[in-house]
This record gives sequence, C-alpha cells and structure tokens, in this order.
Amino acid sequence: MSAAHLNIVVIAPLRYPITEPHAGGLESSIWHQVNQLRQRGHRVTLCAVEGSDFMQLSPPEFVMPPVVWAPGELPNDVDYPAGYLDTALPALERALAFIAAHPGRFDLVHNHSLHGTPLAWAGRLGVPMVSTLHTPVLPGLVAGHALSDGPGSRFVAVSSHTSAEWMPAGIVSDVLPNAVDSELWPAGAGGSDLVWFGRIVVEKGAHLAIDAAQLLGRRIVLAGRVGDPEYFENEIRPRLGTEAVYVGELRQPELAALVGQSACALVTPVWQEPFGLIIAETLMTGTPVACFETGGVAEVVAGMRGAGLAPVGDVPSLAAVADELIGSELQRRGIRSLVRAEAIAKYSLAARVLELEELYEQLVMEWAAVGPVAAANATPLAKAQWAAAGTEFEAAIAERAL
Repeated sequence: MSAAHLNIVVIAPLRYPITEPHAGGLESSIWHQVNQLRQRGHRVTLCAVEGSDFMQLSPPEFVMPPVVWAPGELPNDVDYPAGYLDTALPALERALAFIAAHPGRFDLVHNHSLHGTPLAWAGRLGVPMVSTLHTPVLPGLVAGHALSDGPGSRFVAVSSHTSAEWMPAGIVSDVLPNAVDSELWPAGAGGSDLVWFGRIVVEKGAHLAIDAAQLLGRRIVLAGRVGDPEYFENEIRPRLGTEAVYVGELRQPELAALVGQSACALVTPVWQEPFGLIIAETLMTGTPVACFETGGVAEVVAGMRGAGLAPVGDVPSLAAVADELIGSELQRRGIRSLVRAEAIAKYSLAARVLELEELYEQLVMEWAAVGPVAAANATPLAKAQWAAAGTEFEAAIAERAL
C-alpha cells in the first residue's frame, strides 16, 4: 500500500484539546503531526478531547469528554475533576471498540495516550499500533502493554534518553525525535530581551530563568499556560515586575514572533526532560538558547552552534552561558540564519514525517504478513486481569506529561 493513501487513527491523551493555543509540547507535537500528515494526503482520524481541531472525520465515538472544573476545584496538570475518569475511560474504551469493529476503515493506529488502555487493546484492534513515548516511565503504560493479547504496540521514543529509560521496564523503542514546522517558526531579527516559554509548572523551573535574567541585568518575557497555580503564585508572581513580564498563553504565531525577536531563550527544566521541544522551536527562529543539561536536552542541542548547556539548577552558570551566546558571533549579521539552517536540517517536521511514513508502511506490511493470524489466535483479556491492572492505570494518570 502506498504511504500516500494511509488511513490513520491518532489517539491523543485525555485532558487537553489538540488546538491552539497548545496546552504543552505534547499537544503541539500531535497537532503538527496530524496537520503535516493530512497535507501529505493521508486520511487522519483523530480521537481526542472535545474542542480539538481536525475532528471532521471523527465518528462520535472518537470525541472524548472535556475536562470541566467545578467551582472550588483548582485547575491543574496533575489531577482531574472529581468523577471525570468515570466518564472518560469508558469513552476511550468505546473508541477502541469502534476501531476493532471497523478494521477495514483503518490501516493503523498511532497512539499518544498517557493511559494504559490503548496498549492493552493493541492486539485486538485488527490493525497495527505504534505508540510514542513522550514521558518518563509511566507504570500504567507498562501494565497495559503487558496485558495486550496477540501483537502488541510497537514503540518510538522522542529521544535516546527516553528510550533508555523505558528499556528496563521491558518497553523497547526506536528513536524518532520531535520536530518543528519551519514555516510556522520563521527567522527572527533578534532583540535585547530574554525569553522563557512553556508550561508554568514546577518541573520547568521558570523562576530560575527570572533569577538568571536578573543576574544578567536583562529584561525577560515569560509566556505559557499556568499548569500549577500554586507554583505560579509562590514562585513566579513575586518575581514579576518591569524587568520580568508575564504575557500569558500565546497562540503559535504570536509566540514564534516573540521568540524570534529575543536575544536568547532560557530553558530551565529541573526534571529529566524527555526532549525539550521549545529548544528546537527557538533555534528554528535563529535565536540562541541556554539550557539546563538534563534528560534528553544534551541530545537536542548536540552539534548546534546556537545552544549552550549549564548544570541543572545552577543559575549563575546558566546566566554565563546566555551571556556568552548573546555576546558571541551569534549576534553578527548572518549567523542567526545559520542557526536556523542547522535547526531545519536536524528538526524539520517535513523530513520527520517522511521517516514516520516509512515506519507506517513497515507496520502495515508486517501486519499483513503475521498480524491477523496472531490476533485471531489470541486469548481475550480476562476481566480479572483488567481489574488487577486498574490501580496501575490510575498511577499513570497522576504522572505529569510534557
């Protein structure tokens, strides 16, 4: 079958719609992947939370319930509103059952869910599945994969670091890094301000970026969704003022313009960052980036002249790295264009989708050879197994995503 005519189901995580402004790097990656695949001529059917883009082809079974916080509940990236999973998980089951009941409509499933249920269904769908590992190890995904009868999901990881993290848990994956649409992140002219953008949660360390900017005596602009209100009130708001400005959650065009007109971006994760999409986005505009070295960050910046690394949590070192990048040849005429060219060569979404198409074709051919026979001989999952795995699935829900 030609890769130009694949019928693909993309399963997004519960919680946030796949739409602008993107809730985080995970949602952004899915949005751009779906968009690029459709531009390439594929028929992509999205299974996602109500309010997502690209849902014109989706049957009602693929529309997941929205997250609605009741009065008195504090919206955040860790918990769900009371009772939400009681509705959302059966809805996810119905979507998977729809695929299994209509295997002739689809060629494969690309799973991005952070819940183990799709992995447990992988052998019963009648089509192959590939799942992207976006996070550190989630126990519920490991449990779901172990419960799959017949051919389970194949896995790809966003970095070698992430792939290595999952291997001791029995999940073997190929590495397929995240990528950026260069047309949506155009070259910028630079400027004098620093910039920080992303989810405002404790593990992203935005307060340390403000501290580094203060050491440099430079104004910093912060943009992003507040995913941890307590952290924002305790660590971010007290640091804001004329030299540290929070502009809220921006849509992609406005965000790309902000980053492109900045002197340097500060990337400050204080956890094991699986990838760091904002690094690739920043470099795509020609703007240099100073980063804490953790998780997969060193892989992302390897060989990139517009990037520098500092030890995690070391604010003076981060400030020194940023100062060197700002004062170096990066600010000379023409160098920003070279930074952008290197980013396009390494992180072009157009090139990455070609790799994804090769993987899809391979999965479809492998499934045609062995998948249906193996699936037909598989023993259905026992209800007792599902009950035993339930607590592990719930543990995965509580994990923080990208």
